[in-house]
Amino acid sequence: MFKGGMPPMGGGFNNLLKQVQKVQKQIEEVKEELDNREFEASAGGGAIVAKVNGKKQLLDIQIKPEVVDADDVEMLQDLIIAAVNEAINKAEETVTSEMAKITGGLQMPGLF
Repeated sequence: MFKGGMPPMGGGFNNLLKQVQKVQKQIEEVKEELDNREFEASAGGGAIVAKVNGKKQLLDIQIKPEVVDADDVEMLQDLIIAAVNEAINKAEETVTSEMAKITGGLQMPGLF
């Protein structure tokens, strides 16, 4: 028996802890880089271009004047929605892919 409580944890636990800390730091660095990266998508053959960041915030939207038709506002709205959603999807896919490289595909809720 060990006097005074639990036995020492040994080098294996310390090595595991160091690895976890290293992965956490890598995740933070990649997340910061991805948060600032810009993702762009278009709709209507380039008539609408949307740009978002890795935080999935809309940064810019460009609308070519020829696509603006007062008699067909619904089409314009649909194109804007399509471009924004596609840009967000690109951001999500990239974030998921980059984080999977670090975590080895292990799902870690709340990290990204």
